[in-house]
Amino acid sequence: MYTAPAQHSDSNRRMIEPNGSTKRVYQVWKGSNKFFLGGRFIFGPDVRSLVLTVFLIVVPVILFAVFVSQQLVHEFHHHLGNLIIAIAVVFAAYVLLLLFMTSGGDPGIIPRNAHLPETDEKAETSHLSADWTGNRGGALPPTKDVIVGGIVVKVKYCHTCMLYRPPRCSHCSICNNCVERFDHHCPWVGQCIGKRNYRFFFMFVSSTTLLCLYVFAFCWVNLKEIMAAHGCSLWRAYLKSPVSGILILYTFIAAWFVGGLTSFHAYLICTNQTTYENFRCRYEGKGNPYSRGCVGNIREILFRRTPRSRNDFRAAVKREEGGGGAVGSSSSAGVFFPSSLSVARTSFDLEAGGKRQAVAAEEFEDIRSQIEVGVAAERCGPRPAHSIWADPLGMDHQGFTKRERVDPEEEAVRK
Repeated sequence: MYTAPAQHSDSNRRMIEPNGSTKRVYQVWKGSNKFFLGGRFIFGPDVRSLVLTVFLIVVPVILFAVFVSQQLVHEFHHHLGNLIIAIAVVFAAYVLLLLFMTSGGDPGIIPRNAHLPETDEKAETSHLSADWTGNRGGALPPTKDVIVGGIVVKVKYCHTCMLYRPPRCSHCSICNNCVERFDHHCPWVGQCIGKRNYRFFFMFVSSTTLLCLYVFAFCWVNLKEIMAAHGCSLWRAYLKSPVSGILILYTFIAAWFVGGLTSFHAYLICTNQTTYENFRCRYEGKGNPYSRGCVGNIREILFRRTPRSRNDFRAAVKREEGGGGAVGSSSSAGVFFPSSLSVARTSFDLEAGGKRQAVAAEEFEDIRSQIEVGVAAERCGPRPAHSIWADPLGMDHQGFTKRERVDPEEEAVRK
């Protein structure tokens, strides 16, 4: 069975910048995420939608506690009305906690590679796309075969993160990250749903369904008590407690929405599927290599320990020496130079500079003339003349260029 390597990316190591300050991983993060409190919380780029979700949860509970529950306090004895209010408030706080645990944590982001991964496999050119062979310039195959539960599963190469995605991993186009066991990107929580927060997401939607049913039921109880106390019809009871009628309609619609999500994800949990796999019809006509039976699937998804994050967003970023950038960015105008070539070039410049300072201009000209004479004397015989158009350097038959060749008559007149 495939097991992804539990290692941090190269950008999670410490390095002091030349100006003495340090940059953290969340400050140079290449994804579209939003970070708060110094990288302690990570949200999706659509984190503002979280405000609407909180509003849709908190406002109905406030209306229920202020208008509906106060009437229930007078209608029920033995502090039962106060208990109804307390349960609603505590339940709403629990739902909000699950919401922030779902949206404010790492959903299972796989760190990006700073360089292209190494592979021992030689890809056939016919299987590679023109974009891959032309732009990537490597022999990395676009897919690889991995055996999971005795079944061959193809994993794709991610051009953005420069890694082969583990099985059930997908790249979220909204967050711009590869997420382990990617389920979907939920706009209501403003975050991807993956391996590390799927359990909290399911608990959130199921608890929200129960909260809607709780408010719905006690609003009906309030109307029944009004009808019994005043001997009036249901319509007159609505007029006496309009908030109860509004909350009944609101919670009825909301319960259908979140209740449908709860039922759908309960089915996915029992069959050990993700929303992404279910919509792509991944396992139609063949077995699911990840299924361990209904009980085993429930135990694996809901009761196993949450794996540790692969990212340390508060860690300092390592910067290559002399690179002037993050890891893997030691380039100059898009061209990478080996360190040995840079050292050789530096020593050559120093040596040439020392000679220019030590030798006068007149002596330098004499030395060059002697070298040219020595080169001409060492030639074994005449070489066929080359046209300056045929030879890009414009060499004559003695090996001198047209610019370096000195006419004897001109030399005599100059002397």
